[in-house]
Amino acid sequence: MRFDFETMPDRHGMDSIAVDAIGRGFGPAGPKEGFEAIPMWVADMNFMACPSITEAIIRRTQHPSFGYFDPSDAYYDSIIRWQREANGAETLAREHIGYENGVLGGVESTLNTLCSRGDAVLLQSPTYIGFTHVLENNGYRIVLNPLIQDEAGTWRLDYVDMERKITEKRIHAAVFCNPHNPCGRVWTPDEIGKAMEIFEKHGVWVVSDEIWSDLLLNGHRHTPTQSVSAYAREHTAAFYAPSKTFNLAGLVGSYHIIYNKWLRERQAKEASLSAYNAMNVLSMHALIGAYSPEGRAWTDELCAVLSGNVNFAYDFINRRFPGISLRKPEGTYMLFLHCEEWCKSHGQTLDSLLKAGTDVGVAWQDGRPFHDPWGIRMNLALPFRKVREAFDRLDRYLPA
Repeated sequence: MRFDFETMPDRHGMDSIAVDAIGRGFGPAGPKEGFEAIPMWVADMNFMACPSITEAIIRRTQHPSFGYFDPSDAYYDSIIRWQREANGAETLAREHIGYENGVLGGVESTLNTLCSRGDAVLLQSPTYIGFTHVLENNGYRIVLNPLIQDEAGTWRLDYVDMERKITEKRIHAAVFCNPHNPCGRVWTPDEIGKAMEIFEKHGVWVVSDEIWSDLLLNGHRHTPTQSVSAYAREHTAAFYAPSKTFNLAGLVGSYHIIYNKWLRERQAKEASLSAYNAMNVLSMHALIGAYSPEGRAWTDELCAVLSGNVNFAYDFINRRFPGISLRKPEGTYMLFLHCEEWCKSHGQTLDSLLKAGTDVGVAWQDGRPFHDPWGIRMNLALPFRKVREAFDRLDRYLPA
């Protein structure tokens, strides 16, 4: 490989909750003596950064001035080129792109534009905990539209439940996760299109979180929500960021694509009210470095590494832990485990299973806040040797 995905940088004391929060109350419990923690919980990666990003930041810091600035032409051109090459966004223009400090802030400001406090908002479950917090903190009522699993175990949208709840709860906005976190589905054009037909029928606006759209596994392809129909293009606010693809969350910086002029102008006004939704000059240069030909090559290699990690973990769990059910993710780098049958057959609770893992350093994440009472979420964005080590520990130390 051209890039280094085997070295796991030591992040202790380097501003990383992924390692520094373990055992300190906020993150998973710490390991017992003799075990080093393997960070497999919060959704960031344990790889070396793409070289073109660090080089872009270093070049910018060599100029000793960091005053007020406007986003450069190179910033917008990089996004337009990336979206065209990755997602076929041939008509994307600068005017359709807007900055966001983070995707969740963009979700909030868009919903505040479209809804009144106390309104019901549709959300598929299991669901990303950030959505739950944002909706509840802003006074919206969450209406869950649970995903269902078909005979092969594949997560599917429940369109009957979706339409019934839209009608009964008088829903005017939905939050859609594409690809889905934590289940890892990469929704197909037909699946998104069928949902959009229902949304159009009932006049529902869509807020689409597409932050995982670059992290595709085993050859799967992302379909932008806005691309499936004319209604989708004009009634969806889509949110992206290099932060998930390139592990840049600490630099802050996301962006939206909104084609509808009416929504774009009102969302921008709502986002401006804090007087804080503003870009950091180094995050701008980081995006330019990320959305470069070298960044594309790095991402392609990353997806190959993640696919290998996911394939190994999926096969290992199915072979060694009967009763833990999961579906191989098509995107993201997260596994979402449903542990009810295993726990009951071993006389365990979810809490005791979580503790058994963290005791031996497997710092995984409680899945109950994602709306699965028997769920565990695992981050596989680590060098393969660390993924293998984590599963070897689970195999050796979990109750037989």
